Amino acid sequence: MSITTNTSAHHTSTIGAPIRRNTELALLVFAIVIPVFAYANAGLAINNQVPSGLLSYGLGLGLLAGVAHLVVRKFAPYADPLLLPLATLLNGLGLVVIWRLDQSELLQSIKQAGTAAPRQLMYTTMGIALFIVVLIFLKDHRVLQRYTYISMVGALFLLLLPLVPGLGANIYGAKIWIHVGSFSIQPGEFAKIVLAVFFAGYLMVKRDALALASRRFMGLYLPRGRDLGPILVIWFLSILILVFETDLGTSLLFFGMFVIMLYVATERTSWIVFGLLMSAAGAVGVASFEPHVQQRVQAWLDPLKEYTLSRQDVAGHSEQSMQALWAFGSGGTLGTGLGQGHSDLIRFAANSDFVLASFGEELGLTGIMAILLIYGLIVERGVRTALAARDPFGKLLAIGLSGAFALQVFVVAGGVMGLIPLTGMTMPFLAYGGSSVIANWALVGILIRISDTARRPAIAPNPEMAQVVRP
Repeated sequence: MSITTNTSAHHTSTIGAPIRRNTELALLVFAIVIPVFAYANAGLAINNQVPSGLLSYGLGLGLLAGVAHLVVRKFAPYADPLLLPLATLLNGLGLVVIWRLDQSELLQSIKQAGTAAPRQLMYTTMGIALFIVVLIFLKDHRVLQRYTYISMVGALFLLLLPLVPGLGANIYGAKIWIHVGSFSIQPGEFAKIVLAVFFAGYLMVKRDALALASRRFMGLYLPRGRDLGPILVIWFLSILILVFETDLGTSLLFFGMFVIMLYVATERTSWIVFGLLMSAAGAVGVASFEPHVQQRVQAWLDPLKEYTLSRQDVAGHSEQSMQALWAFGSGGTLGTGLGQGHSDLIRFAANSDFVLASFGEELGLTGIMAILLIYGLIVERGVRTALAARDPFGKLLAIGLSGAFALQVFVVAGGVMGLIPLTGMTMPFLAYGGSSVIANWALVGILIRISDTARRPAIAPNPEMAQVVRP
């Protein structure tokens, strides 16, 4: 059998994923209709009438999502069709529950609610604007690789900003905020993205050296001593964040993201084991002398006892934790219904750190499982993007951003539900807070850019031009 192939450059065809923008548009319609229906439901439960702002809310959310869709259609036509609708749905539901808590007279009396929903809508607009900027100006994610070490400096700068006297703010015992005029910013939310860029660039270059093993012990390949340097430095930095900023969440997110990316880059299980051992050692060491961390651990181990002891402190973590657990218990399987719960009894951070408890009470176990499924789908699409990426930097960056997103969901949900100590972080897209929603829209924008590059058709010879000649 002989094979002759016409290799003319003019006879080519494209192979790759089809454009799924119409699918994305159809899903976006559902992602807007569901929050609008929830908004109407909450208003009827609270005031026995449809909220007066229902039309403006629906049009506003629809306009923002529509503009984002048009930008994706033009600048990232081959991108994953699920990421934008899923983020829009979570953001819309978060706006509904934040508005619902704004109606609470209890939260208004302690100035914890009242104008949060309009502010969150403004933050959402800023987040989608940043999402659009990312897609328009970041035409190729591989450009970020040039700024590997600049990203490291930028991330350290962001993480250290809350320690600057006169700029940083201590809120509920954690020094993770800075005040700029009348706004409060949490730099750690943006630092996780910048750190993912640095880790991806660094590990892409050093992955072969880090994958080398000096000896095997109990089935694990032990890394060489000189290759332990990077993980020791990252571990030490995460401990410093935990000590000086008493920020358990960012410290865990920071170190966990690095270990996940290190494992993906080297395929060595030993790095996961070392990472878990070092994170446990660091947490135990810091908890032995840091009062704020001790308080959170004690509130987690015996919340009812600590709740009884902290009744004089209305902002105590134990009281918040107990009220959150009671909210979940009150919700049961199907929930009390939107607008009919009492999660405002959590008081402080009811619409931010503990917003998941509001969903748990009013939507029940069924609603919480649906929300966690949506988060899981975002992470799954991010991991799928990493698998489809054609360059190692894109693979590592996508898995790093997806891992950071998953870790944040885990530590927040785990803290509110009593699985782990409270961390002080906020649920992505659902919770009130400008830094979180803006940073996570940027994260989704980068994932969409990587997925567009990964799914973009490749040029291949036209199979119709190949002829098989049989004797």
